[in-house]
Amino acid sequence: MSTAGPKPDGKRPPRQSRTGLTSTGVRKAASKSSRSRSREFALQALYQSLVGGNAVTDVDAFTRDLAGFGKCDSVHFDALLHGCVEQAGELDALIVPLLDRKLAEISPIERGVMWIGAYELKHCLDVPWRVVLNECVELAKEFGGTDGHKYVNAVLNGLAPTLRAAEVAADRSGKPART
Repeated sequence: MSTAGPKPDGKRPPRQSRTGLTSTGVRKAASKSSRSRSREFALQALYQSLVGGNAVTDVDAFTRDLAGFGKCDSVHFDALLHGCVEQAGELDALIVPLLDRKLAEISPIERGVMWIGAYELKHCLDVPWRVVLNECVELAKEFGGTDGHKYVNAVLNGLAPTLRAAEVAADRSGKPART
């Protein structure tokens, strides 16, 4: 039987933060945007495709039946899932030069996160490049290995100046980007 009162040693457990983050630094589900949720579902679907070799149409149908899918941006989910699978070779070609190991040695989670990041940097110009990096780092923290988020951050930070040169340069100089 569990009680919510003080522990036998008289000390209370630490209070939960109200910042929207869990104790591990990951955003709580209630504080996630519909786009953040679409990235999570896309990553789960990409994982099924990468590891299970499942057809994208099957993975898509399965993912749409998962609890909470209705709270995600389904249009963004479609773009990410289908775009990443269709352009897997192109996305790998963008990522591979920035890796310090063979692509086969990258976990499927980190690979899927990097695909999402590369795809968004290349095709979702309405999403600022720093938001893309932050969202991908959060995905890697939540679903990836212990330090996978650091690796994802380094790779996407190296890729951003190639795909978003003007935006990155303007951001780093502190001046607004010209469109």
